[in-house]
Amino acid sequence: MKVLVTGAKGFVGRNLVAQLNNIRQGKACNYPVEIEEVFEYDIDSTPEELDRYCREADFVFNLAGVNRPENPEDFRKGNFGFASALLDTLKKHGNTCPVMLSSSIQATLLGRYAGHPYGESKKAGEELFFDYADKTGAKVLVYRFPNLFGKWCRPNYNSAVATFCNNIANDLPIQVNDPSVELELLYIDDLVEEMILALQGHEHHCEFDGVEAVAKEEGRYCYVPTTFKATLGEIVELLHKFSEQPHTLVIPDIPANSFAKRLYSTYLSYLPKEKAIFDLKMNVDDRGSFTELVKTLNCGQVSVNISKPGITKGQHWHNTKWEQFIVVSGHGLIQMRKEGTDDVIEYEVSGDKIQSVFMLPGYTHNIINLSDTEDLVTVMYCNELFDPNRPDTFFDPV
Repeated sequence: MKVLVTGAKGFVGRNLVAQLNNIRQGKACNYPVEIEEVFEYDIDSTPEELDRYCREADFVFNLAGVNRPENPEDFRKGNFGFASALLDTLKKHGNTCPVMLSSSIQATLLGRYAGHPYGESKKAGEELFFDYADKTGAKVLVYRFPNLFGKWCRPNYNSAVATFCNNIANDLPIQVNDPSVELELLYIDDLVEEMILALQGHEHHCEFDGVEAVAKEEGRYCYVPTTFKATLGEIVELLHKFSEQPHTLVIPDIPANSFAKRLYSTYLSYLPKEKAIFDLKMNVDDRGSFTELVKTLNCGQVSVNISKPGITKGQHWHNTKWEQFIVVSGHGLIQMRKEGTDDVIEYEVSGDKIQSVFMLPGYTHNIINLSDTEDLVTVMYCNELFDPNRPDTFFDPV
């Protein structure tokens, strides 16, 4: 299959092209579709290239358009005009392959979108595509996208999320006039996933009830089922929490498939070079060092412990707290003794065979570096953050 992407250098285009090329090159093997070639068309492409692409394409993603022209009249030229040229070129070659149109929720022309030249140009483009389908029999897929966000989105342009991510990541000021304003948000990877489904003929159809997409198998429009709603205030609050992570080491609550998880990845994509690396506090003494790596709100923390040759660390027990010791370098011995007994459990561990050992509640435990020359490096997980007011740690040699 040969796929044409117009607007290939834009935000959506770059992400879609990257994934299409991953599939084409066999790097994304979980998609049951074969891609022979990806045609990338953008503003610097030639008419001759568009002509060839339209002649050979088996599927077209039309993502080309303008969002903020200097002259409002250019909305229609950039959005409707190019779409017309694209369809005319396909008709010229008798190519009735499926064509997808990137439209906008603003094409509903409802509420705050009423009378806006951008929405009107998008609506005109939609009708052009539907008319093309009626006249040629070609399959058209018209998607009305809400607010988009994700990596590679241009800040200070037409995405508040991109602007907030960029500015907070780079210590620049942000302005929120009304924190209660709610946005419907679509993450770029969810959009691209839907585009790949559309390529396979498995797009999601809908009709619109106002600005809300309502799933309908025979619907005139298409949509991405996974979107999120968040206020500007909620978005900014999350981003400030993300920005504090290098100082607190606390990974914010980012459940699977949540908006927060997607927003965190987006935020990280805007970090400048100097912020992608940060120092950790090493607690160093003559025995070695202990360094906290990351903390979580509900699931404890991970640290790394370095013991010098011959050193024993630990010699304490916990009532409820539990840990996992994972030796990743060196040769050591872990000992545990159940409180009130003389029975000692021993595990000889090595970085040559990485294993995880539970430090059991109610068992005093230690870890001994058996080497005379090498440091013992142990990754340690603890199921709760250290609370100096309730340390739950009691000294008692094994």
